[in-house]
Amino acid sequence: MTNTAFNQHGAAETVTSHSGIRTILLWLESPMAPHPADELPSLRAQVKAWNEVGGSPQQRALALNGLYERSCTVVAALLPELTELTLPIPRKSRRLVRSVLDLLQMLADDTLAMAEEGARHDATDRNQAPDLALWRSLHAVAQQLMISHLIASPAPTGAWQQLHQTYARARDRRLEAAIPRGQSRKLQHIYHAAVLLGCAQPASLTAREVVFLAAYFERFAGQIETISAEAAATAPGSFWVDPTRDAPALPFSRKLAPSTAPLEYFSCARLGLLLKTQIAQLNAGTPAEEIGLPELASTPAGVGVLRRLAGRWSDFGKRRFHRRRQGYRTVLGTGIDGLWQLSKEGDSAAVELSSWMITNESPDGYAIRHVSGKIGTLSVGNVVAVRTGDEKNWQICMVRWAVSENPEDLELGLQILAPKAVAAILARPVEGEGTEHLRVLVLPEIPLLRTSQLLVVASGMLTQNNEKLVLVIEDENLVVREIKSIGIDEQTGSVDILSIEPDQRRL
Repeated sequence: MTNTAFNQHGAAETVTSHSGIRTILLWLESPMAPHPADELPSLRAQVKAWNEVGGSPQQRALALNGLYERSCTVVAALLPELTELTLPIPRKSRRLVRSVLDLLQMLADDTLAMAEEGARHDATDRNQAPDLALWRSLHAVAQQLMISHLIASPAPTGAWQQLHQTYARARDRRLEAAIPRGQSRKLQHIYHAAVLLGCAQPASLTAREVVFLAAYFERFAGQIETISAEAAATAPGSFWVDPTRDAPALPFSRKLAPSTAPLEYFSCARLGLLLKTQIAQLNAGTPAEEIGLPELASTPAGVGVLRRLAGRWSDFGKRRFHRRRQGYRTVLGTGIDGLWQLSKEGDSAAVELSSWMITNESPDGYAIRHVSGKIGTLSVGNVVAVRTGDEKNWQICMVRWAVSENPEDLELGLQILAPKAVAAILARPVEGEGTEHLRVLVLPEIPLLRTSQLLVVASGMLTQNNEKLVLVIEDENLVVREIKSIGIDEQTGSVDILSIEPDQRRL
């Protein structure tokens, strides 16, 4: 019997069954390519060859163990590069991501097959242990989902269903609480961490925030609570899962669970309380590492993510407004600097604009699809300005979510913050360095919605303890205002939005 395998350079060669498995084992002893992306083609080739060659069960298990561990090393080395990608993802980077996802899919399938084989033969070899094989299959699918979240792409077809059903196999064998040899977490923990990341609305996160929350859930997934259907109907932050569907967990408050399907229910309420406690500790000056949080938690962006998550899971309300389908054009400008120029100079501003189609709208926002033009600085959590038809003012919006199925397609969800903005210069003293001048936006108060003005400034530039803030607004007349922050309205990786009022102490 002959099979096709690959040598250490990735070239195809015809070998016998047993020499084929030895070729894979020999390749695993070779050094990795200098760059992890260069390692992917030969690594995928070896995993494909593993399915075609023979060998004893022990040899095949040993080879798959080596291929899995090497793949984990490559994927981990690629994650920082994938985290730095901007939307929409370039075609070359998408090819790289697709290669990684294909590799993880093969490993998920192969390790699941190994689990089935180990269960049939009651294997004693640690590399054939069903708990380890199921753990690895779950982990590979969870990595697939996380990487899809990184690039704002829908999950691969079948990924959620495979995650649910692999975990169901573990539960059927009463292995969900097992910690396989060489691992530090239960199978249940791997599953719950992946499900929680899906519950966090990953389309509303930047790539850095996805990685941050993935690490957070690895640490705190044990806070998830399994509840009854009756409790889920009334408890805040409750979700349901249909293991037979290719879908993430769905919030009970947004979509009622079908009455006939075999569903599972859980609550994030306890995790929401933990989040609020951790936010209070961070605001009090406790370093993130002291309370077991990833490094990003020490930044305004990290605290902002935790605050949004706690709010969603404490009171996951229904939509305030119905959305109406539309099909008309709008133009869009991005970033604080671009919006500052548009607000100050209007049509004469030297700002690059892009064209979009509004696909639906409600009183508080839009869903838009990119049509043409360079997008500029754009990410979830950044501010943009839109204008339609003959309108004079630019509406100021925040990007709440982004979905990109391919390099030519990008959809955004926008929340309207204000019907217009005032461009201003914020002067603040910097200890030992004189006065710093920042371009900022002032958003007017909106009757019945908010009574204070908002200040939009680049993320991390101000703190709650700034004592002296001076706004300079140059319009028909030069206006100088002393202000103070009365609270943080929102923090993202791009902007901080503060509620402000006149500083009466200095009048």
